[in-house]
Amino acid sequence: MLRLPLSLRLFLLLSSVLLLSGCEASLFAGLNATDRRAGIEAQRGIVFDEAHGLKLDVYRPVGVVHAPIVVFFYGGSWVHGERAWYRFVGTALASHGVVAVIPDYRKYPQVKMDGFMQDASRAVAWVHEHARALGGSPDDLFVMGHSAGGQIGALLATDPSWLAPYDLRPNELAGFIGMAGCYDFIPIPANEKDMLGMFGRDEASQARAQPVRFVHGDEPPMLLLQGSADREVDLSNARSLARALQAHHEDVTLRMYPGVGHNALVFAFSRPFHADDPALEDVLSFVHAHPVAAVH
Repeated sequence: MLRLPLSLRLFLLLSSVLLLSGCEASLFAGLNATDRRAGIEAQRGIVFDEAHGLKLDVYRPVGVVHAPIVVFFYGGSWVHGERAWYRFVGTALASHGVVAVIPDYRKYPQVKMDGFMQDASRAVAWVHEHARALGGSPDDLFVMGHSAGGQIGALLATDPSWLAPYDLRPNELAGFIGMAGCYDFIPIPANEKDMLGMFGRDEASQARAQPVRFVHGDEPPMLLLQGSADREVDLSNARSLARALQAHHEDVTLRMYPGVGHNALVFAFSRPFHADDPALEDVLSFVHAHPVAAVH
């Protein structure tokens, strides 16, 4: 089993304390403060949904044209999180030739599932429309998400109803990258009040939130990343989605990282810890191996 370096183990212990104490902003500020990279330009606070005041941040290599684009949806149990916290993800991708876009979306209890899925759909449609102005290509647009953001991204890549209002289809995405995502999580336990509130109490309502239920053989390529030491999202989620895709002979790769926990999977994109597991390298390899959207 992978033995994490002492520096990473100590950091993860500190991060757990900060997360449990509600000091997420301090934790992410610390990560971002150590992540200065040259040759990258950032555009922050671009409005993509005026009606709801939603904004996104763009990170890209200086002077880039026709680059692949990754739209990253952060996690936070669908109830908290901010795009600014994940600057280290954007700069890590941009430093390797990728245009990274990190949008905000409304959270529960302000909205239920339909609300944050509509926000995510609008963000992807906006990026597709403005891809060339951002230095990217609309044919090389990937969706990526961690945890709750993985569920959001996976639904965009499997359930065609979300992108349909923008005349887009899941198979027009160049790929989906899921990091410890929630793909197959019903029945929702009775003590998960927030999840029952946003996804519903009956099986039919909850089924709408399960990306695995929408796999039908016309999905984009997928890379599913999961840490074996994850205590937040059960490993069965990634395995279930991979099996469903394989049953339809779809392009899917499942990477399981021994000893890596839920937050460590995304923290490894930051400069101090990116060498401690290969998640960033696996994401970049996947992006560069799928240079154009699948044609079905």
